[in-house]
Amino acid sequence: MTQANVIYDSRNDFFKTPLGAVKAHTNVRFRILVSKDLHPVQVRMVMQYDRHEQPALYEMVGNMEGGPEADTLEYSVSFDIHDTGLYWYHFEILTENGWQRASRNADNQAVLSDSTAQWQQTVYQRAYKEPAWIYGGIYYHIFVDRFHRSGRPRCEQSGKITRHDWGGQPEWRPQNHTVLNNDFFGGDLEGIRQKLSYLSELHVTCLYLSPVFEAYSNHKYDTGDYETIDPMFGTKEDFEALCRDAAKYNMRVICDGVFAHTGSDSRYFDKYGHYGGSGAYGNPDSPYRSWYFFHDDETYDCWWDFPTLPKLNKNDPGYIHYITGENGIVRKWLHAGASGWRLDVADELPNGFLQKLVAAAKAEKEDSIIVGEVWEDASNKIAYEERKNYFEGNGLDSVMNYPFRNAIIEYVRYGNSNALSQTVESIVENYPPEVIHCLMNVLGTHDSVRIITALAGKDLGQDPPRKLQANTHLSPGEWARGIRLLKAASLIQMTLPGVPCIYYGDEAGTEGYKDPFNRTCFPWGQEHTELLDWYKKITDIRWAHSVYKTGGYRTVAAREGLFAFERFGQREQEASLEYAPIMTITNCGAQEHHLDLEGCWTNLLTGDLYEGTVTLCSGDILLLEKR
Repeated sequence: MTQANVIYDSRNDFFKTPLGAVKAHTNVRFRILVSKDLHPVQVRMVMQYDRHEQPALYEMVGNMEGGPEADTLEYSVSFDIHDTGLYWYHFEILTENGWQRASRNADNQAVLSDSTAQWQQTVYQRAYKEPAWIYGGIYYHIFVDRFHRSGRPRCEQSGKITRHDWGGQPEWRPQNHTVLNNDFFGGDLEGIRQKLSYLSELHVTCLYLSPVFEAYSNHKYDTGDYETIDPMFGTKEDFEALCRDAAKYNMRVICDGVFAHTGSDSRYFDKYGHYGGSGAYGNPDSPYRSWYFFHDDETYDCWWDFPTLPKLNKNDPGYIHYITGENGIVRKWLHAGASGWRLDVADELPNGFLQKLVAAAKAEKEDSIIVGEVWEDASNKIAYEERKNYFEGNGLDSVMNYPFRNAIIEYVRYGNSNALSQTVESIVENYPPEVIHCLMNVLGTHDSVRIITALAGKDLGQDPPRKLQANTHLSPGEWARGIRLLKAASLIQMTLPGVPCIYYGDEAGTEGYKDPFNRTCFPWGQEHTELLDWYKKITDIRWAHSVYKTGGYRTVAAREGLFAFERFGQREQEASLEYAPIMTITNCGAQEHHLDLEGCWTNLLTGDLYEGTVTLCSGDILLLEKR
């Protein structure tokens, strides 16, 4: 059988209304077109609720006058969906040859097949206020030790290396066969506060800080004390001052919550006795003993086998209360001025723990934001044999959007426009709108290769030796190509649904492979001015157009390196007036393309006018607003 025998597209409102995720108790209508050549006797929809063992069968009613496509019959059904969660569905058609299954193919179209691929329906009901303050904004991700040094006297600590060569290469060589991450360049909270004016020029609305709590390492993911700001970075008063002064620039601050593990050198574990011996290691009577997983020989479970990161028991009542209780860590730092949390390795947090964490945050600050680190489609994530159900309404507000990042790189570097289109449409379909409006759309992070290197650098393989990464840099030709490709990638990032996140220094041309080479110092005074000017221009444009807050998304073209999409919406104050649509158009393929435009459009990047057919050469980028 061929695809033409059945027609269904869940992203087209003729076939499904409403589109995308829906709130609980919504009536949803489904339509499918079936070829008359199949001589259908009966058509039904089969829907499987994620928490039920048996599917529900819905008889579809035929329109015997035919469908809108020639030689097709239209079948439809509508019903209320009440329970939050995930639903999976396909269609079955009874013909003279028996029941035939209409499944979903890789392009989201219906095809008669024995495939078990199905469409997803997300159903949610928000339990908390939306953090609407981030809508249309910009995140800025800061690795604190490497952003800016305030000039205050630095904190010297035994066993830690004080670096005086700001901009030097981070230490990557093992010491006694162990990478210690113990070199510090001196970036601090006061240094960030001193650069708020600079960040405001990029229209940043939310500072996402790497962990700021006391820990041994420079990255601070080995928490030593959740209750104390690391003295390398400053004090609680410095944190409060940063939050207070950021608010004057209409910026908020969110903390990095590392709740799946602590450091072995911490007040809770205290493997080396630096905290007075009350920690869990070697002490069965420790109040923190049940927080960890010990074996008879005093070995313990570690996060990804790193002995410096003992794994936490997130089901332990004492630990849960310490983090999420009325006087717990989550509420403490929100009370001190933070506006939310980014949750490290959110997949490792059980649903019950996560829901208590979110409840604590919302009780302290009702518009606080909780963003999870999830690397895949978070709407249907299964981790540790548990469906995460992040978006039912009492979990995460949103997630770090790695699927967009990966698809943008694949497109900009190699021209795969169809994969990018499918990725964007899938996320927009599967995530609730409130989640989409908060999405942290990253291109670079502290866990990934710097974006300009990812786009134009040499491919060193999946796990290259550190020495090779340390000695590999962009050539002049790769730099020129990288600037061009990063302009295309950042234009897409800034205009897709969600909130773009700038990883500190990406806007200034910082290069580097994996950790620690992606965690170099911000190049103050040596910024790549062409790139920085570009970022200021596109963030100005984004800030000036409210369609990027909650506007809709539509793919206009995705073929052979051409990718064009439109953002559209309605004015909040005057609901009867529509925003002028804005179209992002990029050609990252090798061949010339032509795109037909309806009406007259202004290129927001240059001021030029376009109408009729526009020609795009390889490498061309346009941002067109309809006049």
